[in-house]
Order: sequence, then C-alpha cells, then structure tokens
Amino acid sequence: MKINEHTKGAQRGEQSGHSAEKKQDETPERGEWLLEAPRQRDGERSIPQARSHRPNLLRRRAWQILEAPTAEQPAVESDEAMGPKPPDDSTVNFVLDLALRIGEVQMSSGAGASDVTATIIALTSALGLPHCEVDVIFTSITVTCHRGTDMAPVTALRVVRSRSLDYTRLTQTETLVRRIVRGNIGAEEAQQELQRITTAPHPYPRWVATAAWGGLAAFITLILGGSIDVALVALVISAVIDRLGRFLNRFALPFFFQQVIGGLVATLSAMAIVSSNLLTTDKPTLVVAAAVTVLLSGLSTVSAVQDAITGYYVTAAGRTMETALMSAGLIAGVVLALKIALLLGLPLTPLPEVVSSTPQDLPVIILGSVGASACFALASYSTLRAMIVAGAAGAIGGAVYGALMLTDFQAVSSSAVAATLVGFCGGVLARRLKVTPLVVAVSGITPLLPGLSTYRGLYQLGVEPGGNISTLMTAVAIGLALAAGVVLGEYLAQPVRTGLGRLERKFAGPRMAGPMGPAERRLE
Repeated sequence: MKINEHTKGAQRGEQSGHSAEKKQDETPERGEWLLEAPRQRDGERSIPQARSHRPNLLRRRAWQILEAPTAEQPAVESDEAMGPKPPDDSTVNFVLDLALRIGEVQMSSGAGASDVTATIIALTSALGLPHCEVDVIFTSITVTCHRGTDMAPVTALRVVRSRSLDYTRLTQTETLVRRIVRGNIGAEEAQQELQRITTAPHPYPRWVATAAWGGLAAFITLILGGSIDVALVALVISAVIDRLGRFLNRFALPFFFQQVIGGLVATLSAMAIVSSNLLTTDKPTLVVAAAVTVLLSGLSTVSAVQDAITGYYVTAAGRTMETALMSAGLIAGVVLALKIALLLGLPLTPLPEVVSSTPQDLPVIILGSVGASACFALASYSTLRAMIVAGAAGAIGGAVYGALMLTDFQAVSSSAVAATLVGFCGGVLARRLKVTPLVVAVSGITPLLPGLSTYRGLYQLGVEPGGNISTLMTAVAIGLALAAGVVLGEYLAQPVRTGLGRLERKFAGPRMAGPMGPAERRLE
C-alpha cells in the first residue's frame, strides 16, 4: 500500500509538474492572438456554440499556411533585377526627341493625328523604350514614357509652329522611319539623318513652284471649259499671286490676310482684263474660278476629316477652324473686289453658268486633271515618281467624275465617288511604289475642288440683291464629300494590302502616312 501510495504521490507530482508546464506554455507570446484563435485552457467548459465554430479550424489551418516560417520559403536577393532593365534618363530623352522631331515633320506636312501617333509608337518601340503614351493636338505633340513603378515617367513636348507643303521632306522622313523600324539604322545615325533632311533646301528652285501653281490654274481653266487664252491669263494671275504671297511671308503676315489679298488680286485682275477687252471668250470669269481653286488647294481639308473620323476631335476642330478661317479670308477678298468693281464702275461679267458636259469634253477633262494633279505635286516639291503617281490618280478622278456627270449625277455624289476611287487606288498603289498615300490623295482630288461653285456663291452674295447662300453651301458640301471620299477609299484599301489589317484596327482608321507594318519591341 505504501508503495502504491508513494507511486500515486509521484504520479500526482508529475501531473502537477506537467500542469505547471502547460500553464507556462499557454502564456501567449506577442502577436500570437493575431495569427490564430486563442487556445482553450483546462478546466474551462466548452460553450455549446463553440462546436458550431468549426471555421476557426479552417482559419487556423489557413493562417499556418500563410504564416509559414521564412526558412521554408525561397529567399529572393534584393539586388536582383526582375525583368528587362529600364533605360536611363539620357537614353529616353534622346529617343523621345528623335520621335518628336519626326512627328513634327509629319504634322507640319499635313499628316493626320492618327498617322503621327502610330509613327511615334512604332519608333519608341523599335528603339527599346517601354510603354509610351502619345497625345497629339493641332499645335503640339506630347509623349510620356512609362518605366514601371520604381522609376518616374519621362514626358517630352514639342510645339508645331510652322506649316509647309514639302512632300519630298515628308517622303524622306518616312523612308527614315522604315529604316528605324526595321533595325537598319541606330538612334544616333537617325538623328543626324533627320537633321540633314530638315535643314536641306527644297529640291527645286522657288520659281519652279511658282510656275507649277500657274500651271495648276491653267489646267483648271481647261477643265471648266475655258479656252487657251483664258488659261494663259489664269496662269499669269496665279503666278503673280504666288509671288505676292512669297513677298508677304517676309513680313510674317498671317495667312488669313494673304488669302484676302489673293482673292482681291485675282478678282480685280479679272475685272480689269474684262474691261480692256483683251479676251475674246465669253467666260472671262473662269480666271477667278481657277485662282480660287489654287487658293483652296493648300488647305488641310482631308486631314481634318481624317482626324474627325479616327477620333482625334481636338485636332480635327483645329484643322477645321484653320480651313474655315482661310476660306473666310478668300471669301472676304473676292467680295471686297466685287464691291470695289461696283464703286469704280467696272463692267461686271455675267455669272458663268455650269454647263453640262458632253462625251467630247471627257478627254479634255482627263487631260486637265492629269496636268492639274501633277502641277500640284510639283508645287508641293514632290519627287518625279510622286508626280507620275499623282497624275495617274488625277486621271482616275477626272475620268470617273466626268463619266458620272454625263449620266446626270449630282456634283456632290460624283465628287464623293471619284474621291473614293482616288483614295482606294492611292492606298493600294502608293505603298508599293514607295510614295506617301497622302501626296497621292491630296493631289488627286485637287482638280475636283469646287472653285467655280465657290465663286458663283460669292458672286451671288456680293453682287446680286438678296443673295442666295445655297450655292456656297453646295461648294462646302463638295469639299467635304471629296475629303470623306478619300478617307473612305483609303479605308477600303486595307484588306488589299497584305499584313495591315491588324494595325489598321489597332489605330482605328485609315493610314495615309507613317509606317504601316507592326514593329517588334526590342530592348537594348
């Protein structure tokens, strides 16, 4: 019994020691209650509701998984870079400056905002920059390069201050862009090549461009049904207007006032020639219509419609405002000349009527369209290849327009269909012949510009009592139909060009300038 009592006492001591150890173990460490549910101590009755608290076991198991000891997890060195190394500030600034300068050349030459955006994204991707965002408006281009969450983004801005038609510079810049995208030239060499392109003089002397503007007016006169002597007079007057504008540029006179002076000089010159009986034709006012067409040819109507269709509404609004302002200056000049002629007592010629075309006039219309398109391309300093392609586009537009007018189509519908075919042919053939589609599109629709309708509307407003504005609105409708038709034709040419459908859908609209192939991003 004693042994049993001793054994029981020893067992009681062991139990008391174990209970003490349990009490010590049950003391919670710092943060223990944050990781798991508190343990139930001995002697405490379990609450019946605790039996239904079985999710605590699941929580404890989940906590144990999430809060596993760090020794069991693979250690990651802090100095090891994950993914490609972002470029430094100097590299980003150099590439952004190159891309912005190329975008400025395109924007000043009349390219659309979607074309400039696609070009800059292709350049930055090809030169190894991470994701870039581009914001293009009418007067500036902004590019932001994002370099992840560890490095601050880099933003660059360039203001487009000048507008000039130099299609040779635009073509050479696009050739440089294709070389960069294909990896045939580095960033430093591309910067030097771009500097050479932008600082080089025009490929032709200035007097060649003046003669080309005069030739454009002469061919427009032939399309409208004028004779050779009227075409020669239109050539001389348009050449004088071009030289006068060249002279006014030295004094930095805004283009609005240059348009006013151009319309004034063209109309007064025609009135003076009519009063002197130097012309034997009964349509001397076709000289004014041809001069008005020349003054309308340099406006960015196509780019404004392209920007509006592709979703760049701010840029489209800016281009539309510029076109409207230049047209308003031309209107003011013509109306002012008509008022001056009334005050001076100069004989006013009757308003020329729009006569219906005959099949015999169709060859003359096609020949005049070819000459007018080629002259506009030459006046815009295009290459010889671009002039030939532009002349072919003008022939297509003139033939379609003349044929539709023979079938009693309206002028607005005929202009839209002809411009659509010009845009389609330009989109398909221009890239294969290494010519910018914008050059072909703008040159091809130049013979179809509503110079005669514009003059008729201005004559009705300025001379006839209670003038009717419907004729002038018809001229506006023809201009919009031409621009929209060109953009539609370029859009329809997408499936024909190989490998371009995906890029076209990505940038939501037709492309008339810039690289057409998707660029692979490479990090150097």
